[in-house]
Amino acid sequence: MKGLAATVGLCLLASAAFAQSPELQPGERLEKLQFPAATMELKGWTKFGNGRVYTLPVKAGQHVKISFSTKSKFAFLSIFNLATPDDEAIFGTDEDGESYNITVKDSTTWLLRPYYSKVSPRRGLGAPYSILVEPQAAAPPPAAPADKQSPSPLFPPR
Repeated sequence: MKGLAATVGLCLLASAAFAQSPELQPGERLEKLQFPAATMELKGWTKFGNGRVYTLPVKAGQHVKISFSTKSKFAFLSIFNLATPDDEAIFGTDEDGESYNITVKDSTTWLLRPYYSKVSPRRGLGAPYSILVEPQAAAPPPAAPADKQSPSPLFPPR
């Protein structure tokens, strides 16, 4: 019975490690980032088969804004949560706008994948891009309601 429990434990550890390893497209190069203390700018060039992708570890409670900019209307950024088994992006500039501003709920690792749209007419081999990773200050706590309300000039106190 102990052997079975150890085997199940090792399988769970292996699956957790596997979930954190991104599946790269042919020619992609992985660059592992650390969560920055100040704004970090990543510059690159999207190319078919020679692009860079980035892993970014994030912790629960961190506030972060990720912005993508490019002069090309065919270049985009997708962000994936490596802890989830599906291939669905949690954010994509093609549908969600140019920036992703969030308070992280669970500690995980994100995959940032800039890409040149393959469905677009070919307009060169790729496009330059810039990604800003900006740690944000913690959101201020909601204001507590006042103990006494100020009297209204229209409705005097009873």
